[in-house]
Amino acid sequence: MPIYEYQCQSCGHAMEAIQKMSDAPLVDCPACELPELQKQISAAGFRLKGGGWYETDFKSGAKKNLASSDAAPACASGGCGAACAAD
Repeated sequence: MPIYEYQCQSCGHAMEAIQKMSDAPLVDCPACELPELQKQISAAGFRLKGGGWYETDFKSGAKKNLASSDAAPACASGGCGAACAAD
């Protein structure tokens, strides 16, 4: 479940809440008890790394072009790069 950040527009109290995406936004501030909570926009605290993601994700400059057309194939079939039946 995602963690949402909220801030009270009345007293300035900031908080985080773990909620389902389908849950209604919180409105009542636990500090001043007024219905002044507003959901904040924040960046995700993780990066998607590892196999299964595009090779250009999270790369910059010369590192973006890791797979070039003149490079030798990873395996004899030119496919997966792992031990496979084609080798």
